[in-house]
Amino acid sequence: MTARPEMYRFHNGEKAPLQFAVAEYEARIAHLRSIMSELGVEAAVFTSMHNISYYSGFTYCSFGRPYGLVVTADQAVTISAGIDAGQPWRRSFCDNITYTDWQRDNFWRAILSVTGAAQVVGYESDHLTLLQRGKLEHFLSPKQTVDLYEATMQQRMHKSLAELEIIRAGAAVADVGGFAIRDAVKAGVREIDVAMAGRDAMEMEIAKRFPDAEYRDTWVWFQSGLNTDGAHNPVTARQLLRGDILSLNTFPMISGYYTALERTMFVQEVDADSLKIWEANVAAHEYGMSLLKPGASCAEITNSINGFFEERDLLQHRTFGYGHSFGVLSHYYGREAGLELREDIDTVLEPGMVISMEPMLTIAADQPGAGGYREHDILIITEDGNENITKYPYGPEFNVVG
Repeated sequence: MTARPEMYRFHNGEKAPLQFAVAEYEARIAHLRSIMSELGVEAAVFTSMHNISYYSGFTYCSFGRPYGLVVTADQAVTISAGIDAGQPWRRSFCDNITYTDWQRDNFWRAILSVTGAAQVVGYESDHLTLLQRGKLEHFLSPKQTVDLYEATMQQRMHKSLAELEIIRAGAAVADVGGFAIRDAVKAGVREIDVAMAGRDAMEMEIAKRFPDAEYRDTWVWFQSGLNTDGAHNPVTARQLLRGDILSLNTFPMISGYYTALERTMFVQEVDADSLKIWEANVAAHEYGMSLLKPGASCAEITNSINGFFEERDLLQHRTFGYGHSFGVLSHYYGREAGLELREDIDTVLEPGMVISMEPMLTIAADQPGAGGYREHDILIITEDGNENITKYPYGPEFNVVG
């Protein structure tokens, strides 16, 4: 029987138009190589969707298979499974090796073919499992391993001009979804029907703005009544009722980049108790946005908003931090955890960072004003303040609908 290959290069067709120019990826890799040099890393082995996408342009679909990107002083190579054929090559700005599944762990053999053995190897502690870490040690026999999680996260937190452009576009697409949802809200319709209206509008807008992109993962969480109590509660088939509290959440995905719009709404009318909570959350939202400026730390901002809620006896209803970074992330990959508005994050805001302001209050079902109240805008930190790139209006004047 003819021997089956462990790996091969299947450069099928021509490179596809990537979301960013090749020069953008080359600049990212150059920055990475400077990080590697400082840390003494000879070969960086990335396994996460966010770093592979950020450095190569290829956003993988794992489906139980490992994927990778190897960067050395003179190579950048994505490592992909045979099931995807030539698509990873077309969507990587760099070289690509396809590994076969005719022998277990050909993924690591493909990585070894680029790194060589006994090198100083960088890895991601926030992604590599204990199982795969053991395989890295076995196949690569590294002289030393160095965690690149923190350093690469810091790089991703500072956006290039090209990234800011796509994030602005994503925010505009999220607004399109928001307006479509507003038009679809009526007493008697189901959450799922409203969610589909928002998702379809966003996907059509993305295809119009980015005709050469791949389209996947754009979604909507549209919640009503009790289902608004959690920020990430799934959509249901519950029918909307007059007086219901609603939570509008649109999430367009463009080439691995996530943006979001979140708004409190009510069907046709809002009662006095609910209006009081809603207006307090809107006031906290506006106050929080005014604090997002260079030189302010995440912890300081968080503590200031905490004080705002505490003065109104509402702090006990806060459910999570007040905002987070944006860029290459999704609801199932990526997180620039060093840029979140929490008490335990001391990161100081700098121009070029992108962060949300999204206070949320959850009032239990047995209390007046029951439900989850949340507003969410995306802001770019500028030299002297911020630029709010979310345009869909917030508050009762625009969002009592149906």
